[in-house]
Parts: sequence; C-alpha cells; structure tokens
Amino acid sequence: MTTWNRFVDRLEILGDVAHAWDVRAMDAISGVRLFQRVPRFFRAATYLGDGYLWGALALGLLLFGQTVDRWNVFFAFCVTVVNIAVLRLLKLVCARERPDLIVDGPRARMIDTYSFPSGHATTSFGIAWIVSSCYPYPVVQGLVYAVAATIALSRVCVREHFLFDVLAGAALGTSIAAGILPLLRSVLL
Repeated sequence: MTTWNRFVDRLEILGDVAHAWDVRAMDAISGVRLFQRVPRFFRAATYLGDGYLWGALALGLLLFGQTVDRWNVFFAFCVTVVNIAVLRLLKLVCARERPDLIVDGPRARMIDTYSFPSGHATTSFGIAWIVSSCYPYPVVQGLVYAVAATIALSRVCVREHFLFDVLAGAALGTSIAAGILPLLRSVLL
C-alpha cells in the first residue's frame, strides 16, 4: 500500500468519524424536549429564513429608509448573491447528502439534494454581518444575530441539516460578508 493510499484511507476514516459525530449532534439537538414542544416555531423560522424575513427588512428599508439605508440594502443584496453562488458551488463539489427524512411532505421534496453548507445559515449570517456593521447598535446587533442563529438552529431541529452544515454556513456567510462589505464601500461610496 502506497503512502497516498494510506493517506486516503485515513481521510475516509476521519470523514466517517466526523459524520457519525454530526449525526449524533443532530439527533441530540432535534431531540431536546424544549425544541420538540415548539416545532411550529422552528418550522416558521426555517420558512422565514428562506428569504422572506430578510426581504421584508430590505423592503422596509427601501420604502421608509434614507439614502444610506438603500445603499445598505444594495450591499446586503450583493453579499447574498455572492454567498448563494459560493454555497451552490460548494454543495456541488462536496455533494453531502441531507439527513434521512423522518416525515415526507411537500417541503421535503422542494429542497435541494445536498446539505453542505446550509444556505439558510450562510445567507442569514451574511446579512447579520451587514446589518450589524451598518447599524452598530448593540440591540440591533444582538437581535439580528439571535434571528440568524434561530434560523440556523431551526435547520437542525427540523432535520434538514447536520450541525456542521449550519456551522460551516454561518462561518462562510460571515467571512464573505466581512470580505466584500469593505470592498463595496470603497468602490461605491
């Protein structure tokens, strides 16, 4: 056996161990009694995390905000487009299957095949970074990150993602937003 084959074998073992941990983490989180008592809350958070909540925020800022608010909406839009492009590419490259379906319903058939990284977490944390950077008020920052974390957690609670999917999505969305926002500001403002 060559060194390369041993390396690949060890990577496969490491991947299997990480996946087993991820399944146990998802089972533990989705099995928390408190979370099981409020399933509609997490389904609503997942639904609103599809873009409806962030779209409503953007619409409110466009209709009732000032010029700077409109620029902030544009920045959030640009970051979201890049986030979606990168996460779609990663989903195709990684091709990680979603958790096994427990309940087969219309929503379960509408989602894409791959789970890594979580699109909800990527976009939510990207927008949370933009909002917290553009509106540096502790209450706003706390609220927007609480919403982003709730949306990300809901994906694990409704068993559409593993924990690592949403953690990676949160890191991806945050880092893309942190990298693009200064660039957009320097070029456009």
